Amino acid sequence: MATRHLYIARHGYADAFGELTDIGRRQAALLGERLARLPIDAVWHSPLPRAAASAHELVQELPATTPVAAAAELIDHVPYVPAPAETPPAWIPFFDGYAEAEAEAGRKLAESLIARFATAPDPSTSQGDTHEVLITHAYQIAWLVRHALDAPPARWLGLNSANSALTVIEYRPGLPPGIVMFNELTHLPAELRWTGFPTTTRP
Repeated sequence: MATRHLYIARHGYADAFGELTDIGRRQAALLGERLARLPIDAVWHSPLPRAAASAHELVQELPATTPVAAAAELIDHVPYVPAPAETPPAWIPFFDGYAEAEAEAGRKLAESLIARFATAPDPSTSQGDTHEVLITHAYQIAWLVRHALDAPPARWLGLNSANSALTVIEYRPGLPPGIVMFNELTHLPAELRWTGFPTTTRP
């Protein structure tokens, strides 16, 4: 049975202007080293500079023929604006006054993200397993994981990803998606882990 393997990661650590930092470049390169042993078919990235730069750092560790390209569906956006009853109190200020047009645009992008990437191979046409890397943003990773779990739409709010952490989801025909790992950081040394999260004590 053919399997679509998605290796999903948040971009490396970026500065306040959204540009990849030296730390972020190192994180992305180490993620590339980890993925280098796999038969990667393509690297897709968000069009935003921090994700594009992360993808180009990562791909330096892969074979020179590995395709790398932007995918508009991976851009940073809010995939689902919860109703007031669904919104945790801490998130209420974030969504206060959120424009309906912006929310609708986010929903459409989220639908496109799932349609393009969260699908199993077609058994009638597939030639075998595929292995794709997605370099994107925390909200998009949360949305893909939420979808794989078939959780309510508002549950994306409870998921976060560190910079260059690895999430792996597998898609097989006729089966639910399989989450192999989420927010995995062992390819990074301790001093490069947990950026992108609030500063606090971490294991």
